Amino acid sequence: MSDLIKDIDPRGLIKDSYLIDGIRIEECRSIFLDWALFDDHAMPQSERIALLLDHYETAQPAHPMTTVLRDARQELPQPKRRGGRKGRVDQA
Repeated sequence: MSDLIKDIDPRGLIKDSYLIDGIRIEECRSIFLDWALFDDHAMPQSERIALLLDHYETAQPAHPMTTVLRDARQELPQPKRRGGRKGRVDQA
């Protein structure tokens, strides 16, 4: 494993998920959340996810963690305004 990947995944959570036989997508999501919430890195998270995908995706494209990493790269829709006067007036 490259030094950059070790730096991005210092506890080896993502790496270990790829080594677990029969791991389910729900477990991969939990591992990813643990990795995402408890990391302290200067590189933006989106770039780290892209590097992890570059490292693991080719060898294991159908792995549940690959799916989780792909999903994490998708942009979330912008939330719509809810509540307050403007929200009530626009709906009437």
